[in-house]
Amino acid sequence: MRTNTVAIVILLCFCRAAEPRRTGPGTLRSQVNPSRSNSRAGGSRRGSPVKRYAPGLPCDIYTYLHEKYLDCQERKLVYVLPDWPQDLLHMLLARNKIRVLKNNAFSKFKRLKSLDLQQNEISKIESEAFFGLNKLTTLLLQHNQLKVLTEEVFIYTPLLSYLRLYDNPWQCTCELDTLVAMLQVPRNRNLGNYAKCESPPALKNKKLLQLKPDELCIQQESEQPDPKPQVSGRPPVIRPEADSTLCHHYVFPIQTLDCRQKELKKVPSNIPPDIVKLDMSYNKISQLRPKEFEDVHELKKLNLSSNGIEFIDPAAFLGLTHLEELDLSNNSLQNFDYGVLEDLYFLKLLWLRDNPWRCDYSIHYLYYWLKHHYNVHYSGLECKTPEEYKGWSVGKYVRSYYEECPKDKLPAYPEAFDQDTEDDEWEKLHREHAAKKHRVRITIVG
Repeated sequence: MRTNTVAIVILLCFCRAAEPRRTGPGTLRSQVNPSRSNSRAGGSRRGSPVKRYAPGLPCDIYTYLHEKYLDCQERKLVYVLPDWPQDLLHMLLARNKIRVLKNNAFSKFKRLKSLDLQQNEISKIESEAFFGLNKLTTLLLQHNQLKVLTEEVFIYTPLLSYLRLYDNPWQCTCELDTLVAMLQVPRNRNLGNYAKCESPPALKNKKLLQLKPDELCIQQESEQPDPKPQVSGRPPVIRPEADSTLCHHYVFPIQTLDCRQKELKKVPSNIPPDIVKLDMSYNKISQLRPKEFEDVHELKKLNLSSNGIEFIDPAAFLGLTHLEELDLSNNSLQNFDYGVLEDLYFLKLLWLRDNPWRCDYSIHYLYYWLKHHYNVHYSGLECKTPEEYKGWSVGKYVRSYYEECPKDKLPAYPEAFDQDTEDDEWEKLHREHAAKKHRVRITIVG
């Protein structure tokens, strides 16, 4: 009887502990940041992202690399909510409906280091909108509706070192002169890059960093607007076939442009030049044209998987001298034309699986490029056609091709066809070389 009573008490305790806790506004802070109490109690803190649900908020709050983030992207927000935690370091508010940034909108978030406001509808920023943000280093305002902005707005952000203003309809008149002057100060080299004038017509597409402040006013005085007939109705919005504004742009932990599943048929021409990681997987890009990524000099990771790519122009990757990872898996590639990979000096990883590789003479370039660039790790190079070679590795096919060819007809690349460079021998040489280095190290230490 006593045992049954104890069992019932324990069961009731478990049931009570399993009940969802009801929270009120007063308990928000303690629940939003449980990691602080855990760390004080001796719990370990890891650098991997840890999602933390915040009851009562329409946004996600999480910690990444020991820094606190608010992710409130795509929530149809029209203003900054007052009950967000004040100890945030990074605030992601992209792709909302914010139109005006009012004075003191962020004054509570005094620790804020980065603020992402891209792809909203911001047309006005009041002079003290950024008051209190004296630790802010990164501010993203691209893809909005800003026409005019003055230097006064940035007085409260003395540590600002990274500012994006492009893809706004800048009206390059006298009202913009203080902003242009500020951007052109040498120490502000990372502020306002790529931003261009939308009007007047004489300055259209000219970069703000190339303007002379005095020519803004001269241009305004000489500009005589022509009367335009009024047209009833709203003009149709024509979206270009390939537009990077459809993509999601992230600054932390690295500059990333996420263009997955955007129905793109071509590589966008307006990719920000300082993007480090570009993901264009699951689109409808059937071919890569010459110089597709010519202006994206800092790119290190490029994902083009699952597009249906059938052809890559030999100059498609021209300029990608820093690229380290390239994913071409799950496409419709049968071979590479000569020269496709020649600019990829620092390539380390290449994914090739799930392509219908055709094992004929056209596949030889790809195989021998990889053979001579032995630091590049690759996977998925397997014959799919013709039927007689289906399932073979491309290396096995190439060797069998030259085994059937008379020696006096072999191309003049003896080092490429030396028996020592076949796959098994190649691996054997690497093992022997590694073992020799190990023996030398042991001898020296002894």
